[in-house]
Amino acid sequence: MKTVVITGSGRGLGFELAKCFAAHGMNIVLNDLNEERLLQAKAELEKLPGGSKVYACAGNVARYADLQRLAAYAKDNCGQIDIWINNAGVNQPMKPVWELSEQEISLLTDVDLKGAVLGSKAAMEIMEKQGFGAIYNMEGYGSNDAMMLGLNMYGTTKRAVTHFTQAMARESEERSTGVFVGRLSPGIMITDFTVKSLGDGDAIELPEKTKKVYNILGDYPDVVAAFLSRKMLENRKNNAHIEWLTSGKAAWRFMTAGFNKRDFFK
Repeated sequence: MKTVVITGSGRGLGFELAKCFAAHGMNIVLNDLNEERLLQAKAELEKLPGGSKVYACAGNVARYADLQRLAAYAKDNCGQIDIWINNAGVNQPMKPVWELSEQEISLLTDVDLKGAVLGSKAAMEIMEKQGFGAIYNMEGYGSNDAMMLGLNMYGTTKRAVTHFTQAMARESEERSTGVFVGRLSPGIMITDFTVKSLGDGDAIELPEKTKKVYNILGDYPDVVAAFLSRKMLENRKNNAHIEWLTSGKAAWRFMTAGFNKRDFFK
């Protein structure tokens, strides 16, 4: 039975991805900083039909020791790790960078960038010995150089994640590890991440203009998770870029927005 490890899977996209992989009969290893939320997610997954085994290992993705423990836990309980997804992330308060505190900047870079780097390292250390596996890092706003007020630091981390992932894919190929390294681009999702800063922090007051764009381009995480999980299971190449909200899809949604009224913020 194949095994998937997903960081930040106590809720949101990570949890929905876990549900999709469970439907395929895979072992699921959940991870979240909030242990209570993690155990609730585990209990919900265990109610689903299909017979998947569900494991939970709490930890902070900004700490390498926690990620090593997560990898060892998955290996010890499941025998192998087939897919590792660095999904954990936090959003920033809608403020320019000079109004962010040093603590806020550190948290954003620790979780959104350092977490992906250290998670990839922990996964690769086991997968290289196996001779197989796939590591996926989550892109976000800024990965394609987009910029807007209030998303400077978040966008900076995601642009760096893109470079890091492409470079690690090349390293994996040059070392002949047998491990695929790729990127997931989920587009705009309507979750707690969208409306809360820094994980479980203050509510984010989105400008009306931003809400209009989100209503046109946004999706709920279960829809995105179904697409991403299927593409990951189908993928057979290194340096893959699995993208939900393509430029063509975005253009179509803007053209048809007048006929497809949606309001995620009621």
